[in-house]
Amino acid sequence: MMISMLMAAEGLAQLGCGIGAGIATIGAGLGIGKIGGSAMDAIARQPEATGKIQTNMILTSAFVEGCALFAIAACAFLIK
Repeated sequence: MMISMLMAAEGLAQLGCGIGAGIATIGAGLGIGKIGGSAMDAIARQPEATGKIQTNMILTSAFVEGCALFAIAACAFLIK
């Protein structure tokens, strides 16, 4: 009885890790999409500032992607 409960708890923990990694991936995708859309709006309003806007967009996207990668790696290490 106790072994089956422990196995069920381990299975639920693995399920939670998988769901957490999926949520992190979806969140990063939405965030990067928002960054890109806002950058395109800003470039359309001020074409002369394209270089600065693109630099900031790429830097911010890299930070979002790094946070998502860290979350996915943490979930992967918790799965076992």
